[in-house]
Parts: sequence; C-alpha cells; structure tokens
Amino acid sequence: MLDVIKNNKGENIDYTFHYGSLKNRYLLIVGHGLTGDKDHSLVTEISENVAKEGMSVLRFSFSGNGESEGRFEESTISKGIDDLQAILNTATEQGWRSIYAGYDIGSTIGVLTATIDSRIQLLISLAGIVNTHTFSQSEFGGFSANTGYMWNDPKFPLSLEFVNDMQQIESLLPRASSVDIPWLLVHGKIDNIVPVTDVHSLLFNFENSRELIEIDDADHQFSGDAINTLSESVINWLGRKLQIN
Repeated sequence: MLDVIKNNKGENIDYTFHYGSLKNRYLLIVGHGLTGDKDHSLVTEISENVAKEGMSVLRFSFSGNGESEGRFEESTISKGIDDLQAILNTATEQGWRSIYAGYDIGSTIGVLTATIDSRIQLLISLAGIVNTHTFSQSEFGGFSANTGYMWNDPKFPLSLEFVNDMQQIESLLPRASSVDIPWLLVHGKIDNIVPVTDVHSLLFNFENSRELIEIDDADHQFSGDAINTLSESVINWLGRKLQIN
C-alpha cells in the first residue's frame, strides 16, 4: 500500500488501493471523469475486476473532487497532471511499474502526462476527450457573469479557469504524436458526448502501438452490459501486452 500522497500544493489525494498478486509489480492507476471521483461506478468496476486478475490497482480522486483536498473551482487539466505525477512519484519510489487508465477527462490528463513522463509504461483511454476546445464549447455553453462559473451548478462550479485551460490545450493530436508506448483506446459507438470519430484521428500512423476497441450500443458512460465488455477488453489487452513486455 502507498503512503499519504500530496500534490505540489500540499493537498492530500484520496485513493483506494486494491491488492493483486504480490509477485506482480505492475500497478494500474485509474483516473475518473469530469464531476466524478474514485468511487464512480465505472472506475470501481474496472479496478475491482483488474485486481481479481492479479494486478494491484490504485483508483484516486483528482484534487478538488471527491474526498481529495482542494477546491473544485480550481480543478483544471493542468492541475490534474500535477496530481497524477504526485501519484507516479510515490508509486515509483515504492518499486511499482505504473500503467494508467483514464475515463473521459481523466483520459485527457493521462495522455498529456504520458507525453512528458516516461514512468507511464502502458496507457488506456476510456471514452477519452480528444478535442478539448470543441468539447468545452459544446458542453459548457457560455460563461455566467453573475456567478463567475460555468453551468450555475453549486455542486460542480466549473470555473472560467477550467474552460480556458481546455481551450488553450485545444486538442491532443499535436502532443499525442510523442506517445510511443502501447496505448489502448476503448470507445462506445453511440457516444453522443465524445464521438468515436474523434478517436480515429489518434490512430493514424500508429497502428502498431495503438489499438481501438469500439463497443456496439455503448454510450459515453458504458451503461448496462457495456461495462462488462469494457472490463473484459481492458483485462485482455493488459494480459497480451504484459506477456510481451
């Protein structure tokens, strides 16, 4: 089990550790999506199923989300990268070989971290956001001059700072070209939040290192039986890649 994990602002990162086999030193780190946390049903399901197969798993809440310290209003993709690197620091110090799986915006954070941090040895994107600028425009609408926040939702007050961060990143495509580790992308064919066609652009010229699995009748949340197909796809891919490595 890992120690207390703090980001570079000194905020505690809340996490749950699932033990796998003591002989397996790979650690799957799982990050959640927008307005979620480590206890999101998809994150929990993936984590528990992978741990049953013998790999240890750490699922966590980004700062400002769930029980992690920090303010939700200060949550941005860039801050999420700092959170993930704090986890990688501790995992590496304790001898773990890190694999990262991210859902939704957690995928975006993972991809951008992998472009600057070689400690991520395998990468998994689940319904990942590729075009952050387009996503912010379609999902968040306009900025509220009255509250200073997006959505006018007191529980999830997405800030202008968050939206600006997404728009400045604009798209994963230019940076993702530097990701040369094995990369699994799993997407629902009927995802109406992040079209699967967005993901197709990440495969061009990387067919040997990247694999896309499209799940029929799966929406953005992998509702219903799709979550079982998602778990099986992740477990099978990990098994294949770790036999090779």
